[in-house]
Formats: sequence, structure tokens, C-alpha cells
Amino acid sequence: MSDTQSAPAPAGGIIRSLIPARIDRLTWAPFHTRMVLALGTAWVLDGLEITIASAVGAVLNKQETLGLSSTQVGAIATVYLLGEVFGALFFGRLSDALGRKNLFIVTLGVYLAGNALTALTWGSDTFGLIFLYLTRFIAGAGIGGEYAAINSAIDEMMPAKYRGRVDIGVNGTYWGGAIIGTLGTYILLNHISLNISWRLGFLIGPIIGLLIWNLRRHLPESPRWLIMHGREAEAEESIASIERDVERSGQTLAPVDEAHAIEVKPSRSHGYLSLLRVLITQYPSRSALSATLMITQSFLYNAIFFTYTLVLSKFYHVEAEKTPIYLIAFALGNLAGPLLLGHLFDTIGRRKMIAGTYILSGVLLAISAWLFDAGVLNAFTQTLAWCVIFFFASAGASSAYLTVSEIFPLEVRAQAIAVFFAIAQCFGAIGPIFYGWLIGEGEDPGKLFIGYLIGALVMIIGGVVEAVIGVDAEGKSLEHVATPLSAVTTRPRATG
Repeated sequence: MSDTQSAPAPAGGIIRSLIPARIDRLTWAPFHTRMVLALGTAWVLDGLEITIASAVGAVLNKQETLGLSSTQVGAIATVYLLGEVFGALFFGRLSDALGRKNLFIVTLGVYLAGNALTALTWGSDTFGLIFLYLTRFIAGAGIGGEYAAINSAIDEMMPAKYRGRVDIGVNGTYWGGAIIGTLGTYILLNHISLNISWRLGFLIGPIIGLLIWNLRRHLPESPRWLIMHGREAEAEESIASIERDVERSGQTLAPVDEAHAIEVKPSRSHGYLSLLRVLITQYPSRSALSATLMITQSFLYNAIFFTYTLVLSKFYHVEAEKTPIYLIAFALGNLAGPLLLGHLFDTIGRRKMIAGTYILSGVLLAISAWLFDAGVLNAFTQTLAWCVIFFFASAGASSAYLTVSEIFPLEVRAQAIAVFFAIAQCFGAIGPIFYGWLIGEGEDPGKLFIGYLIGALVMIIGGVVEAVIGVDAEGKSLEHVATPLSAVTTRPRATG
């Protein structure tokens, strides 16, 4: 980064720009496909990481690997989640200050380093455990930073008419990573020595990350971010390159009405104290909405997914080496939900679809909990039940990230994502340990039944809150959904 690029824009004259309108008039082109492929891998990598950690959890209990206890295995997930919290907050601040592109290159590098080092863990002695948890923390920090920088970049460069389905679909590709991780670990755990196979599993992510590194390097900086930071010439160059790419696909771009121009007066970057003032004074109901949606989905997913292989092995007596195969169907249901339902969030609307997916998944989870407690499920039917439940829950969870990334001003967008992601993960980090304790050695299904009912209730609460105070952002420009803090305008600023 040059000094010119990283220096905050000085307060100065007013800039009038059509860049947001020029972005929103575009229709789908190869540029958008490349952007989704390059940036959407953040969720693939996270899904891969969490699936591998879950799949090898029961294996790490064995003496020929690390000989960890169930609590120590659960702590691996918790440390990774805490790393995500740190990474989101640290890199989210830098993303708003230094740009989206700079950060989504750096965060990928942090993830690659942390994950590769995990494979070098030598044992379960004190120093070995410290090393294991430290490397998981670093890998989590990289992924946490990715969420803040990449959600911002995708939303800011995606035309409004596609924003909902793309954001939800991209977030849903987390489960594409889960499928890759499941297949990879299943093959490795059943064909290679366990003490080597679990290590190789943690190297799958870095290999994928290296493949998309170069693709990211050639993406432009967000034109919206550049214009809000007073870098008008660079913003013009960035949007012009996108438009040339779109025109090469055969599209003819219509002129943009000058009435759609925005006027901004760039100022210095905003920190977390400034963000706090914005969240409390200007957007109290949106802040409550964001926190609720993020906390409820995070608790549900972290609680159930991180411990699912333990449920299979402890309650259904599935061999540890065979548990990954059950996750494939589970992951397919989660992947299909956002991809098949995503367009409805742009057509039917955000509020109806978010509330509906949250409440329906909660109700279905409660029903499956009763079936579990009644003892009528087996490993196959339990997995089938999860497929149906999380078909809807996955679309809902993805929409939580969409909501946070589009309802706050651009100047603090990445930090807002980071804050609510961090809050959610702090609550979510409780889940694996709590549910690991409920599972124990599989001696008392009644305890886990109560845990499942708690998960169902929190999802229903999230849906009810969305129905009451949700934001109808479908098809609207980001600047219409949340007026930039630097905007010079006579119309009322978006609040709530």
C-alpha cells in the first residue's frame, strides 16, 4: 500500500457522483461472476474449516491421534470462533479505513498461515495444546476479517436488483465448503493413517485459498468506498473498468439520469466510537434487529453443527471414521436452501422471507427434538430431519449477514458487520461447549432434548423480531437504504 492510498481523505469540497447509480444499472456480466468466485470463497473456506473440525473431532479423541477429551475437542471450535471475533473487529476497522481490496488480500494470507500451521500440532501436552489453539485462533482471525471486508465489497459492487440473492447465495456456499471438507475427511480418515489424515484435512483449505489468490488481486477496489473517501479519480477509473468489462460481454449501457447523483463531502475515517454513536443514536432499531438475527442463527449453528458428529457417535453409535459421510446430506440441504430460495428475498421481500425462514426452521427443530427424545430416530432419519430444517435455516442465517451488510452507512459498513458478527460469535461460542456438556457420553438424551428446544426457541425469536422491525431493502440502492454519513442532502436521512 502506498502512503497515498492509505492516508485518510481530507475534509474538503463536495463531490457529486453518479457511481452508485452506474453500478445499479448494470445487468449480470462476467465481471460479477469473477467477483463472486474470487470473494465468495471466504464462505467456502469457513465451511471447510468448521466441517473438518467437526468431522475430525471424534477422531482426535483417539490415542493414536491427539487423545483429546470431548471438552478439549469442543474448545477447538470455541477458540476458532473467538479468533473470528478478533479478526472481524481488527480487520473490519482497517477495511473501512484502508479499503476493501487491501484487506481481502491480507485476511486470506492470515487464514492460509494459521491453517497450515494447525497440521503441525505434535501432541496433547500443554505446549502442544497451546500451539493447536493458537493456530486455530489465527485461522479464525483470517476468516473473521474476510467476513467484514468481503461482505462490504460484494454489496458495494453488486447491482441492487441482484444484491439479495447474491449475498444469500454466496453466504450459502459455506456449505459447498462443508461438502468438500466432508468428502475430503471421509476419504482421508478411511484410507490413510488417522494421525496423518486429520493433518492433511486441515491443508485442504490452504490449497483452495492459493488457487483464488491471484483472482482476488485483479479485482478493482470498491468504487463506492473510493468516492466516499474523496478518491474521485480512482473511483472513476474503477467504475470505468467495470463498465468496460460489462460492455465486452455485449451489453449496451444506457445513460444515467443526473437526478440519481449523490453529493458527498469526504471526511476522515470513522472508528468504533463513531460507529457506536451511529448505531445508538441513528439506527437503534436496526442495531437491535442485526444483533438479534446474528445471535440467534450463530447460536443455533455453532451449537448443533460443531457437535453433530458427537451426537452420531455417542447416541447412534456411528463409527468415528464414518461420521463425515452423514454430513454430506446435511450440507447439501444447507447449500440448496440459499441457492433455491435466494431470489425470493429480492421478489417476495426481505421481511417476509427472513421472518418465515427463521420461524419455520425453529418450529421444525422443535418437532425433531421431540422425535429425538421419543427415541424414534436413527442416524439416517436424524440426518434427514436436519436436511429439511436447515434447508430453511441456512437461507435465514445467510439473510442475517445480508441484513447487517446493507442497512448501515458505507463509511462504517465493515465495522458494523464486524461488531455484530463478533457479538454473534461470542454468544455462538457458548454453544459447542454447552452442547458438548449436554451430549456427554450419550447417557442422557433428555438433556440434549432441552438443548434442542432452546435452539428452536432462539430461532423463532429471531423471526418474530424481523417481522416487527425488519427493513424492506429489496431492490433499493444502498444509499437509499442507509444514507452515507458524508452525504450532503436535503432529503431526510435514513434512520431506524
